[in-house]
Amino acid sequence: MSILRRPSSTSVRRALAAVAATPLLLLAACGNGGEDALDSGSGSGAGGSGDEVVIAYQDYTEMQIMAEMYAALLEDAGYAPTLKGLGDRTLYAGELGSGGVDVAPEYVSSMTEYLNKDINGPDAKPVASPDVDETLATLEELGSQAGVTPLQPAEAEDANAFAVTTEFSETNGVTTLSDLGNYDKPVALAAAPDCPDRDDCKLGLESVYGVEISTFEPLGFGSTQTKDAVTSGEVEVGQVGTSDGSLQNLGLVVLEDDKDWQNAENLVPVVNTEFLDAHPDVADALNKLSDTLTTEDLMTLNAKVDSERMLPEDVASDYLTQKGLV
Repeated sequence: MSILRRPSSTSVRRALAAVAATPLLLLAACGNGGEDALDSGSGSGAGGSGDEVVIAYQDYTEMQIMAEMYAALLEDAGYAPTLKGLGDRTLYAGELGSGGVDVAPEYVSSMTEYLNKDINGPDAKPVASPDVDETLATLEELGSQAGVTPLQPAEAEDANAFAVTTEFSETNGVTTLSDLGNYDKPVALAAAPDCPDRDDCKLGLESVYGVEISTFEPLGFGSTQTKDAVTSGEVEVGQVGTSDGSLQNLGLVVLEDDKDWQNAENLVPVVNTEFLDAHPDVADALNKLSDTLTTEDLMTLNAKVDSERMLPEDVASDYLTQKGLV
């Protein structure tokens, strides 16, 4: 079966490009976490039957691909998807719980810790771990309080990682994060905007590995801007994902997490609980992707966009068709 195409998907993304590019202006204008950008048109009643499903996602390559695959799968199940690409989860997480957003592709540990701090306060003790099953159980518990339900995680994982240029690695003998901690100079770091407050990012680099960070650039998780900053020498270290298929071609190398610091970051669909209760077939549609998607698949898909300059929607379409998922 071929993928049913959404005639308006390209226009939706173009119309929302300004939203993704100016999240701070959006927040200032709305005064409520971007509610105006996330007006919900979610349908009611069980089954697709043309009901709208709003899919929000963090606006970088991997999540663009995941959102396109979710949209195609849900369209195939009879829904009318609307895609909303935003800068980071802080711009949609509240709406996911309240119903302004229906579905979001997420990472098990990152979403767990986001909800942990949202519910229990910014100083809450971390509750995610490298064990995906234990972390999923915690996410389910926190999600029940936040109005969201995680579905089945994929084998595919995109854990936080930190990359330097091959030249920096070879010149300074830095191949692990412990080596970076023993490097005799402070380093500049480019990463996601929330990195300074995260135990799996700047805080952990400093406390677990003793890395001295001189300056921080909020250029995004695995974004083109972050990788460009590393390759150009603007920063020494960039936050990337373990599923990034473009690093080798860019002359970048991931430093080994030799203390097993990073938590499980398997990809997982997270759904508004009320929407899921009214539309239980959404779980069937999305879980079949989780049954199939591997980390190797994810690296290949990311590389097709980042290195081969294919469109995320075309990469998503090709993959789902090859795997017989639509």
